[in-house]
Amino acid sequence: MAGGGVVQTATRRRQLAGASGWAGLVHNRKIFAIAVFASLGGLLYGYNQGVFSGVLGMNNFITKMGKDATDSNLKGWLVAVLELGAWFGVLLTGYAADKLSRKYTIVLAVVVFCVGVIVQTCAQHPSSIYAGRFVTGIGVGSLSMAVPLYNAELAPPEVRGSLVALQQLAITFGIMISFWIDYGTNYIGGTGTTQSQAAWRVPLALQLVPALVLGVGILFMPFSPRWLINQGRDEEALAVLSRARDMPQDSDLVQIEFLEIKAQHIFEQEVAAAKFPLYQDGSWSSNFKLGVFDYLSLLTTRTLFFRTAVGTLTMFFQQWTGVNAILYYAPSIFQSLGLTGNTVSLLATGVVGIVMFLATIPAVIWVDNAGRKPILVSGAFIMAACHLIVAVLTGLFHDSWPSHSNAGWAACAFVWIFAMAFGYSWGPCAWILVAEIWPLSVRGKGISIAASSNWMNNFIVGQVTPTMMDKLGFGTFVFFGAFSFVGGLFILFFVPETKGLSLEEMDEVFGAQGLAAADQERQEAINKRIGLNAYDAPSEIHDDEHNDEKA
Repeated sequence: MAGGGVVQTATRRRQLAGASGWAGLVHNRKIFAIAVFASLGGLLYGYNQGVFSGVLGMNNFITKMGKDATDSNLKGWLVAVLELGAWFGVLLTGYAADKLSRKYTIVLAVVVFCVGVIVQTCAQHPSSIYAGRFVTGIGVGSLSMAVPLYNAELAPPEVRGSLVALQQLAITFGIMISFWIDYGTNYIGGTGTTQSQAAWRVPLALQLVPALVLGVGILFMPFSPRWLINQGRDEEALAVLSRARDMPQDSDLVQIEFLEIKAQHIFEQEVAAAKFPLYQDGSWSSNFKLGVFDYLSLLTTRTLFFRTAVGTLTMFFQQWTGVNAILYYAPSIFQSLGLTGNTVSLLATGVVGIVMFLATIPAVIWVDNAGRKPILVSGAFIMAACHLIVAVLTGLFHDSWPSHSNAGWAACAFVWIFAMAFGYSWGPCAWILVAEIWPLSVRGKGISIAASSNWMNNFIVGQVTPTMMDKLGFGTFVFFGAFSFVGGLFILFFVPETKGLSLEEMDEVFGAQGLAAADQERQEAINKRIGLNAYDAPSEIHDDEHNDEKA
């Protein structure tokens, strides 16, 4: 949105808005509660990420799956096939989220997820694990996109980062409990050849519990107000905003937010009608063609291409920090660092889950105060340093860990510090960034493209890590450390700061303030037509009166 009136309106909205951080979450407690519940989707994602690393090392699972659980190449496929399914899932979700709604897309993803979990839990052969993990991946991938999209569109700008970051907090909580559940079930029937099948089937089956809670409970949650406006259901959208902000529908803050969303929607409709007049009849064929043009616009429109590059590269660098190499193969990595015995390596892996979860909590509280860029850049450089230190220690002592146990524990500690750095930075902030940078007309499709980058690179990391550990040894840590460092430089020099902005203001920070004169006139005419410019920032006297009222 461009023009002086829009700037004044945005200024007025910020004057009326509440605080950010913990105070903002308490003030917006209704939306906070809804976002916490929706973030069960993140718990499913995190639990699924973490649980399989422990299952891979369980004796009964290895016996049952044979060479698929021991051969480095096949083991990589056993892990990475879930990411391949997730990549496929997010590509489908872009269209589904716009067509079915964000809410019903979450329900559909839960159903698919549950089918995959049941197939894995009942598996008798490796083929069932492969198939089940692929289907589960479709559901996980869909949830990884739909949940942050839903939370971002319900959230007011001052706490949007915190509410989207809840997704990552839930992911790390899922990872943490999965590690410790693996640690506990590992003892069912003994840890050797007497180990029961329940040792690995129980932790896999437990995924169904939060999935069913989410699938049923989300039906009672509100629709995204932005999706409702996109469907022409303005009265419902206004009612949702009113209830979410706990203010009457005619309050200035609710009206400004509602009219800003509506103005953006009308603007995008009119631009689409001017560009594609032949596809405005509302038929399935025309809507499909418009959808295709929306995807193409992500590559052919300059400002949208910039956002596409930011979204896909941010997710690329998130995965090539090596975080999922740590999560998927943590027990194996800790054994390679000299921690002998499956129980000890599982215990060390459990600590990864704890420190990552605890480190994510400050991100939820402070991300809207500190901003996205400082958090991402600092996290990237800390992770790079941890990788390089572990590489040096491994290079020096990999042949003599038993006689250098202190060095082994030091390397282990830097893996834990790495997990903390990821937990407060790239874990939550990468998803916040890609959930908030898109205009309404292509938001679902844009996030699906960015999320597909996450999952495709996740798939590649999961596939190649066992081979890299076998062939490169400590060079694996050097490799991931270099990518972590470059990712920090990418954020530092190429990505704009987005904290505190409404989703409708993202056009300005991503270079759309240079709209053609005709587009500026169109936007101003829309604002005047729907009455948005009536809420321009008032005089200093009125501001003082408003501040006195707040006090």
